[in-house]
Amino acid sequence: MALITLLDASLAYGHVALLDHAAMSLETGERLGLIGRNGTGKSSLLKILAGLEATDDGLVQVQQGLRRVYVPQEPEFAPGTTVFETVSEGVAEAKALRERFEAHAPGDDLDALQTRIEALDGWNWEQRVDETLHRLQLDPDLRVDALSGGLRKRVALARALTAAPDVLLLDEPTNHLDLDAIIWLQDLLIGFRGALLVITHDRAFLDAVATRILELDRGTLRSYPGSFAAFEAAKERELEADALANARADKLLAQEEIWIRKGVEARRTRSVSRITRLQGLREQRAQRRDVVGRARLEVDAGERSGKIVAELDGVSKAFGERTVVRDFTATILRGDKVGLIGSNGAGKTTLLRMILGQLAPDSGTVKMGTQIQVAYFDQMREALDLDATLVNTISPGSEWVEIGGARKHVMSYLGDFLFSPQRANSPVRSLSGGERNRLLLARLFARPANVLVLDEPTNDLDIDTLELLEELLQSYPGTVFLVSHDRRFVDAVVTSTLVHEGDGRWREYEGGVEDWLRQSQRAAAMAKSTAAAAAKSAAAAPATSAPAPAVAAPAAAPAKRKLSYKEQRELDELPKRIDALEAEQKLLTEQLSGTELYSQGAARVTEVQARSAQIEETLLELLERWETLSAR
Repeated sequence: MALITLLDASLAYGHVALLDHAAMSLETGERLGLIGRNGTGKSSLLKILAGLEATDDGLVQVQQGLRRVYVPQEPEFAPGTTVFETVSEGVAEAKALRERFEAHAPGDDLDALQTRIEALDGWNWEQRVDETLHRLQLDPDLRVDALSGGLRKRVALARALTAAPDVLLLDEPTNHLDLDAIIWLQDLLIGFRGALLVITHDRAFLDAVATRILELDRGTLRSYPGSFAAFEAAKERELEADALANARADKLLAQEEIWIRKGVEARRTRSVSRITRLQGLREQRAQRRDVVGRARLEVDAGERSGKIVAELDGVSKAFGERTVVRDFTATILRGDKVGLIGSNGAGKTTLLRMILGQLAPDSGTVKMGTQIQVAYFDQMREALDLDATLVNTISPGSEWVEIGGARKHVMSYLGDFLFSPQRANSPVRSLSGGERNRLLLARLFARPANVLVLDEPTNDLDIDTLELLEELLQSYPGTVFLVSHDRRFVDAVVTSTLVHEGDGRWREYEGGVEDWLRQSQRAAAMAKSTAAAAAKSAAAAPATSAPAPAVAAPAAAPAKRKLSYKEQRELDELPKRIDALEAEQKLLTEQLSGTELYSQGAARVTEVQARSAQIEETLLELLERWETLSAR
């Protein structure tokens, strides 16, 4: 049953149509992911569905009594309030009605008040707030003004959830959240009982949460069932078909233009219907809204650095009693692409500054390489002067930018990053969050550097620009340090990861986030298995033992026990079982990434997902068993 329906909606700012007779619906229990280019109108659409803005034309139908809660990108809070007071705003109506009922002023209809309070479940609103705070791990007494960006976003979600909405509308909820918080939010939304519409460019998050993808493209809304991976496959086929149809239409138009321009004899014999068709083709070509341009990213790698960029040996750093880096050793080589993973406040920036020689360690040594040129991408955009124009931000005092030894006019360079000449002299403060990120990338890549330090470069960037940035960094010959909580982006770029494992301990893993998670899970499972085996051996030891001799003899090394016939047969069969399960898992992954599966109904999709999870668990058990038997 549709909770919200959008019919024939139109919305325009100036000459740009954000919604062009668009239509959509949100069904009960659905989790929709809304995607599209920066500036296409996603946030405006979300506000329309939340009832905060109106369309120029069209109709928005909302189920009677529907409770909608909207959480913006940058939530606002009353100054000086505590977390408890802020979250309680989600039950403001129930709170006010109960206070009015308890005061029972003359003339109040107590029966009507009681009925409304019960409908809102308002008699125990304090308990609801406390339960939500506990669930979201928030301290009720902290002042909201003093919280980090990630905790402020968590408070905004708590305020929304306390209202028990039927529809939750989220605009970029993963911005400013660390990896653990994103996974926490992912699990929270999967368990949310109401309907959900979320704007995000985090592809791994979309894959886990969304049951349907809604794309806003050139004013039109298109729906794709299934996960983001299924959308990617369907979109690729769709774009190929569109390109073929447009090419055929352009070829026919060219042929008709040649015919209409022929000599006098041809013009005498031309048919009225053919001229009419030509006029129609011209109108269709003029009305066709071509795909929005793609940013062209190039980077000047500067001079070639030495083979070793940095060498750290036993490095430690503490601030007061808190140690953020403890006994860390690593060697960073030219061309390495290193991701840093850790919760907010774990010390990623501190470790980076020591690697780059900007901060001296308390103990240990840091040796820097030669000819190092470092360029920074600032997460908080503090390096941007909001009153400066785009031209002066990129190339102050000059009309030219030098990229890789070649000169390019600053207007042309801004055009590569999708900034029109009309906006080149606009102030930075007029840009959206995604456009400011693009401007920072433009300035970053205009400077020669053989070491790039990227601190959350993916915030507010649309998916197309993210994929282009991935390609650029993959082919970049210099060294990259990347701090990002976008798992797909990190996995596509880095060759190794430095992971914070608590108490100032940092460990290097080969590969990206998924590789780290896989390795750490297997290591934890092996440690658990070893501990269980040791406990079992200790329990099996005799309770009493013979008196110890006066002089203890050297302990003999324990002899390896020969495998029994049954165990040897099991060991021989394990590789075949593992191969068979991995082949089945690959097949199931391909089905989940395609579109055909989602046409077979929700029950079938759930069955395939459950089987895939079961195989992952069984594989882990078989690998542990194989390692145990092999060790004997």
